[in-house]
Amino acid sequence: MAFDLAADLAARHEQHRYRHPLIQDGPCGRYAVVDGRQYLNFCSNDYLGLANDPAVITAFQEAAADWGVGSGASHLVCGHQRPHQQLEEALADHVGRERALLFSNGYMANMGVMTALLGKGDAVFHDRLNHASLLDGGLLSGARFRRFSHNDSSALRGQLQRSDARRKLVVTDGVFSMDGDVAPLADYATACEDNDAWLMVDDAHGLGVLDAQGRGSVFAQGVNKRVPVLMGTLGKGLGTAGAFVAGSHALIETLIQFARTYIYTTAMPAAVAAATLVSLSKAREEQWRREKLAALIQHFRLGAEQLGFSLMDSTTPIQPLLIGADQQALALSQQLREQGFLVIAIRPPTVPEGQARLRVTLSAAHEENDVDALLVALARCQRKDV
Repeated sequence: MAFDLAADLAARHEQHRYRHPLIQDGPCGRYAVVDGRQYLNFCSNDYLGLANDPAVITAFQEAAADWGVGSGASHLVCGHQRPHQQLEEALADHVGRERALLFSNGYMANMGVMTALLGKGDAVFHDRLNHASLLDGGLLSGARFRRFSHNDSSALRGQLQRSDARRKLVVTDGVFSMDGDVAPLADYATACEDNDAWLMVDDAHGLGVLDAQGRGSVFAQGVNKRVPVLMGTLGKGLGTAGAFVAGSHALIETLIQFARTYIYTTAMPAAVAAATLVSLSKAREEQWRREKLAALIQHFRLGAEQLGFSLMDSTTPIQPLLIGADQQALALSQQLREQGFLVIAIRPPTVPEGQARLRVTLSAAHEENDVDALLVALARCQRKDV
């Protein structure tokens, strides 16, 4: 049979890599409700605790009453409403760019950028641990596809020097979603400048979190003006949904004309854009959220280190506990769940072979006693020798 789907599914089961969605019966926040039980939620990307913020919810509700619950068309037909325009202008101002362009999600933004900017005769250079959406965008662009060792600017420089491509685009996450570490953006920018290349940064996990005003990785590392293409998502630190690309006027006009994932899809609801305007303002102005988050990160890392867990090189809200074997990571996740904690096991192919982990994520919605409770639960699991 040409499509033996049952065999493929069975193989994934045998590898302990079968996935299924959890059905939640409550909003995103400090707690998650699954199958009638409440859990402390340590696997959300709602880093600043804005997804369930009352002011953001009110903005969404009021905008839905004014603008409806759907945009009805793509941006270039008749779906671009005033809140979309206002949000694009606010995002451009926030990240210090001439313009910004909204996309329905980060995957579409990344694919849209690379397929619009690159083609045959060009080359795209990827960090080996880049997000799947970045890798897929590079592959679909038709450009020569190159990967360099994780966070290795020397390897990147060598590849750039050997390339004779018409256009060269270097692509990296600002904060890596499964490891929580940050890219050496200044070194990458220098390598690009020395080799007539552009640098694109996907800052999905840095926006809102890094920099005193939440402007993300490029500001935290002082390279904003050296990064021609900046992508950010709205569904993590900003707590809503969607994504944007920011850059020069020429870049944004190019995407409007050539990015198929922008041209041929319905615009996000205007109510989401209106809610994001409020969450963006709160993320920028309410520094206490980042201060609280930083304190929780430090508290967790100290406690996990004292318990002897293998932490990764991360100072961000993404704090993976490296376990190794898939089955062992699943067992530890289940033991935590039995104690009232939701922490998902991440396994290959999302992470490299032999590097299954628990991806603990912290939020300003958490309290210090939540982190203490998680650490106590982890200690109990250790005593059971998971």
